[in-house]
Amino acid sequence: MASEQRGERTELADISAGQPVYDADGNELGTVRGVDDAGFYVLAAEGAATVTLDEAREVFGRASVMWRCWACGAMGRIEGGLPSQCPDCEAPREDLYYWAED
Repeated sequence: MASEQRGERTELADISAGQPVYDADGNELGTVRGVDDAGFYVLAAEGAATVTLDEAREVFGRASVMWRCWACGAMGRIEGGLPSQCPDCEAPREDLYYWAED
């Protein structure tokens, strides 16, 4: 599996959970949380600016901000916040994250 960004090719097989990720200036963005067919997901570095659900909805629209399960990939509408667990596989809330759906 490979990814292309700015003309550079990166083998995703070389990316693993816990690995730090840096921007072009060498600033740490966070650590890899996981890898799937779409690429990799980063847990933001401590002190990074956060975006509230309301702020995300201003950018993506109310219907587009959803939750997604890291364990099984299930997705659902956010109604007041993340569910306490994944309704499909019963993964804990810690395995759920906000997802902007197109």
